[in-house]
Amino acid sequence: MSTMKARLETDLRAAMKARDELVTSTLRMALTAVKAAEVSGKAARELSDDEVLGVLTKEAKKRREAAVAFADAGRDALATKERAEEEVLSAYLPAQLSDDDLRELVAGALAAGGFSGKQGMGPAMKAAQAAVAGRAEGGRIAAEVRRQLAV
Repeated sequence: MSTMKARLETDLRAAMKARDELVTSTLRMALTAVKAAEVSGKAARELSDDEVLGVLTKEAKKRREAAVAFADAGRDALATKERAEEEVLSAYLPAQLSDDDLRELVAGALAAGGFSGKQGMGPAMKAAQAAVAGRAEGGRIAAEVRRQLAV
């Protein structure tokens, strides 16, 4: 079992003992998503820590988008719940890069690959995402790559 999945299960048991409903329900949801990812595909398999982080990142993004949608619809109670769930999940994710750090990493990846112009967007994105390694959202990375390739 990956250490990240084991940590989620240990924290779930602790939250259940502490009767913390928010953390319990959020970690149950996260573990369900991890288990669903494990059985998706042709054969069931154990996810690595990086793959578990990927699942948690997707779940946190879903909560963030749902909170915005609920807030726009005037459903503040549901938006608050989604934001609280995102905060629980973000404790398991690596710290997000600042704009300056993101700019430097993308510039380094573009210089190393020799990418320039809009036609290099696809390969440049692949190189930039590898350099950033999950420490920034794809939309932020794409915006920075687009900005630097336009120069």
